[in-house]
Amino acid sequence: MKKLMAAALVLTMVCSVAFAGGGKKDGEQSSSGQKRVVYIARAQADLFAAWLANSIKSEAGKYPNLKVDVVDGQADDAKQNAAIENAITNKYDLIILQPNDSEAQKPYIRKVVEAKIPIILTNPRVPDAAIQAITNSVDADPYEQAAVVARLALSQIPQDAKVVVLRGPDGNMHSVERRRAWQQEFFDQRSDVTIVGEQSGHWNKDEGMRYMEDWAQANPQIDAVVSMNDNMAMGALEAIKGNPNFSNLLVYGVDGDAAAALLIQEGSFTATAFQNAGELAKKNMELANQILTGTVSAVVNTDIVCPLYTKDNVAELIAIHKSTGAIK
Repeated sequence: MKKLMAAALVLTMVCSVAFAGGGKKDGEQSSSGQKRVVYIARAQADLFAAWLANSIKSEAGKYPNLKVDVVDGQADDAKQNAAIENAITNKYDLIILQPNDSEAQKPYIRKVVEAKIPIILTNPRVPDAAIQAITNSVDADPYEQAAVVARLALSQIPQDAKVVVLRGPDGNMHSVERRRAWQQEFFDQRSDVTIVGEQSGHWNKDEGMRYMEDWAQANPQIDAVVSMNDNMAMGALEAIKGNPNFSNLLVYGVDGDAAAALLIQEGSFTATAFQNAGELAKKNMELANQILTGTVSAVVNTDIVCPLYTKDNVAELIAIHKSTGAIK
């Protein structure tokens, strides 16, 4: 029987490191001669963010010239901003940042640039032309991630349906753009569909579960869960597990998590767009190495492709997760 790596196990693989005291002088490398890179993650309680951080650590092993530390921002703007300032103080050679809230991190991103430390923004980049002109980024198109799922839902969600919507953090580019995609690609075209509940679940499974429990009690009819990531959608599924009133529930997400892939295979999860954390990590580390070895000097912005997965082709997604050990 397939076994999914427990979230707790995933989290233990990612260690939040304390910054070394004392820093280093300009141009000085670590004692081993390696360039020092810090990856500041959004939050390790977020399943996708933990997967990305683990992937960064794995990819870092391919670059003996780089020493990569990982720091957990704990979905807290103040903590993430403090981590950025600490990275500047300790004169890291390069910072990779997964912003928690683009607006909250913008002043600190500018501080990094002013300190002449190269920075790569990932998952998401900041939706600001001035910031994008001075920072590198590795990301995916969040509008298209949700759009491929929303277009499928046009023909799947029944007439006069009632749906619930789970957003990510309201200041997060991926959350905002995915919600905009659902609005333009689905809701604007399906005026018969009623949203009976909508909340920001902050990418969190527990919040998705809590909101769905409330919605299920207040609404005897819910035909679909529209979620901006898989994690919140899986929480919603947990909330109505075994309830015959929701046996035909349609569930849509984004990320292509291993757990979601197995749920698609069994038929309880409808569709997701796969955001491959391994590919994001590979491109981040490739770019970090190119910057630090002087291979590139201009600003680089690159995207990965996020294909749609349903029950028809989910075996391919499961095979990818088996190859990484996420599914046994």
